Amino acid sequence: MPAARRPAPSKQYAAPSHPDNVAALQAYLDFLTYERRQSSHTLSSYRRDLARLLAAAGEAPFARLDALAIRRQVALLHGQGLSGRSLARLLSAWRGFFHWRQLRGEATANPCVGIKAPKREKRLPDALSVDETRGLLRHAPDEDDARLACRDQAMFELFYSSGLRLAELAGLNLDALEPLLREGEVEVLGKRSKTRLVPVGRVAQEALSEWKTLRGSLAAPEETALFVSRLGTRISMRMIQKRLARYALLAGARVRVHPHMLRHSFASHLLQSSGDLRAVQDMLGHASIASTQVYTHLDFQRLSQVYDQAHPRAHRHTAASDAEREEKPESLPQSKSGKAD
Repeated sequence: MPAARRPAPSKQYAAPSHPDNVAALQAYLDFLTYERRQSSHTLSSYRRDLARLLAAAGEAPFARLDALAIRRQVALLHGQGLSGRSLARLLSAWRGFFHWRQLRGEATANPCVGIKAPKREKRLPDALSVDETRGLLRHAPDEDDARLACRDQAMFELFYSSGLRLAELAGLNLDALEPLLREGEVEVLGKRSKTRLVPVGRVAQEALSEWKTLRGSLAAPEETALFVSRLGTRISMRMIQKRLARYALLAGARVRVHPHMLRHSFASHLLQSSGDLRAVQDMLGHASIASTQVYTHLDFQRLSQVYDQAHPRAHRHTAASDAEREEKPESLPQSKSGKAD
């Protein structure tokens, strides 16, 4: 795989900066690229977050930044509308950078240690119900080119069958197809270049087998990608997103469907059926069980909705029901004299 082209520092960081700061950030990005082997998507996030650190330092060296300066910058960014989630990620990137400088003997302290981002609202991942997913995957939109429809069906079945990330699916090569069809498993390259083996269901295997018969008539000579575009080259992640969104729209989906939603649906449905959190963690490729535990909350949320709808004494108070009670007050108990007690 060819090495990623390094952007020129002047184009990366437009604001006036101390030259040593620019060199330090570039060295850290090289460390993340070649030693930590971070993905291009992760590197883009680091580059954006570290550019904010460079702007915060201005023309002063990083050694001049202390905890107070970091707190002020976080408060400033929060005031400009940056969410708690984004600030938490930003602080993590800054903290990692200063820790790296400490290990290299270039800093005596980490000014980001102990600084926390503002509390953020906890959001559950968006997932489709089993019926919604089934309806989506059953729908085959009209296509002038049947090969594209076949390819899309194979991609989306594989998404849901194996819980792949978008980059993992787009990065699959043709040499993965034969083992997949033969063994019902596929090896994918995940975050931090870690590989994992995930199972592939029968329906996805059938869709991929059909795609195998048509791929050769669409792919360019010597193209190694499993999934290719109309031009015969590896399909881009952005195009996969667009195709799925169109697919869902034509299928009458209630929400905008994105590739990660199929991954969330895979995890939620598998956990509902098996209850095996560790197995789901392994299949998703999560480094921490905490990342997988969010699906237990999603499962409970669905159970709560079913309970509210089905149990005769489960109806919860709402503003509408409160208003209705105000319009129809309950009669007060009456005394023998006919007056209210």
